[in-house]
Amino acid sequence: MPDFDFESRIIDIPDYPEPGVVFKDITPLFDDAEALAAVVDHIASHFANRGVTKVVGAEARGFLVGVPVAYKLGCGFVPARKPGKLPREVYSQSYALEYGTDELQIHKDALVHDDRVLVVDDLIATGGTAVACAQLVEQAGATLEGFSFILELAFLHAREVVAREFDQEMFTLVQVD
Repeated sequence: MPDFDFESRIIDIPDYPEPGVVFKDITPLFDDAEALAAVVDHIASHFANRGVTKVVGAEARGFLVGVPVAYKLGCGFVPARKPGKLPREVYSQSYALEYGTDELQIHKDALVHDDRVLVVDDLIATGGTAVACAQLVEQAGATLEGFSFILELAFLHAREVVAREFDQEMFTLVQVD
């Protein structure tokens, strides 16, 4: 697979959403057909021979990455949603935020024991969302195959957080130190 300069398409927005924060805007990777195809192709090709049968993506931008990756891998997509958004019986997993907690849910019939699952999201910062998605996979009795993200904020040490609970590969396209 040819190299692609993903990092040049990510725009730094200083002092957003508050002073001192540099927001990494990945939306240019979605509004350009070549960049979007490169994102999907790189993630899908990395996991192409792993037998992935489902991709789980967290609300909301995990949907933007997860659905086309699932399509490319020829498998299904499972949305991990905020509480109250799914109409049938669900598995729930809460996780810590900087201030408080949040929760993700998947339908109980979305995954089966034979499923091999890739967790995909746009970015990993502290690792809480990734761990929650993986815990949902575990609750369903499926097998976690790995994690993939467009952007990793490495200075927040999410790899260590995820590795404490899951011994699975984390593949990212761009790491910010």
